[in-house]
Amino acid sequence: MCLLLVAYRVHADYPLIVAANRDEFFQRPTTPAQFWDDDPDVLAGRDLSQGGTWMGINKNGRFAAITNVRDPQAFRPSAKSRGLIVADFLTGGQAPNEFLENLARDRGEYNGFNLLVCENGSLHYFSSIDGSRSTLAPGVHGISNDSLNTPWPKVVRGKCEMNAMLNKNPEKFEHALFALLSDRTVAPDGELPNTGVGLEKERFLSPLFIRTAEYGTRSSTLLFVRRVGAVRYVERSYNPTADTTAERAYILNAAQ
Repeated sequence: MCLLLVAYRVHADYPLIVAANRDEFFQRPTTPAQFWDDDPDVLAGRDLSQGGTWMGINKNGRFAAITNVRDPQAFRPSAKSRGLIVADFLTGGQAPNEFLENLARDRGEYNGFNLLVCENGSLHYFSSIDGSRSTLAPGVHGISNDSLNTPWPKVVRGKCEMNAMLNKNPEKFEHALFALLSDRTVAPDGELPNTGVGLEKERFLSPLFIRTAEYGTRSSTLLFVRRVGAVRYVERSYNPTADTTAERAYILNAAQ
């Protein structure tokens, strides 16, 4: 996952709204969001190369999502897959604080990442950079490939647009959020971060929706957790070779 936008406890009817893009190499084998055969309580996409996932929820209301930290100098090909962290939380039973405490001890086994986990309406953030963890305050938050709320152009724009949507008719959320996640606007050079990949790559990685010959946005996912009622989980997956889109939507009566 390379972009997470979260509205947490700022809407009267939806205490948690998540809009996310997963960016990945097109050749990496993946299944779209579905209930897992080996754990039918988990709803998530799946990375078939390592068995993990980037975002998901289970029938008990446990939610998790992860983004990579872009640091080419520190990248280790032998590190464990970061998607396994999300899978471990969704399939496990540890309380968030206990899970993150153990993760702080083991974070060196992975390349850099940011993690969100939620249970019983409490949303927690973990950074592998320094092992810090916190309970998020109500508000609109954004994470790309740096720390929470780092003012990268896509994060700033995403947060601003999502915040504006919260005053609109909730029935229009899906259309507006998917439109936001599909934005391919390249940020001006003066606003680009310097993450060590060079100016050309910073440019094509700067839009909310990324598309190159070999790498780009593979899926966009929306999560709507109502204060009263069911959870709605919608994923659009993209086939870059055929330029087609497939959409899957699920309703869960997950524990709140």
